[in-house]
Amino acid sequence: MSSEVQDKVIEIIAEQAVLEVSDVKLDATLEDLGIDSMGLVESIFAIEEAFDIQVPFNANEPEKSEFDISSVGAIVTAIEALVAEQKGT
Repeated sequence: MSSEVQDKVIEIIAEQAVLEVSDVKLDATLEDLGIDSMGLVESIFAIEEAFDIQVPFNANEPEKSEFDISSVGAIVTAIEALVAEQKGT
């Protein structure tokens, strides 16, 4: 797992949840962190901007999205895959 990607994703999620980075654990859900659907959308936009990627997420139908938002760790893994795909590796 790329610590650079993980650290940035956790930083973005912590900022959205108004928490310290150290309070955001990989097994935490967004609900655990107090992030609502609007916070999720804002987090996705921030992640897209930070990594210059397009996240395949439909905010209107999150349960039908291919993007796994079940936990912070799942989000990190999905972002790592998108970043690797963008770099062609």
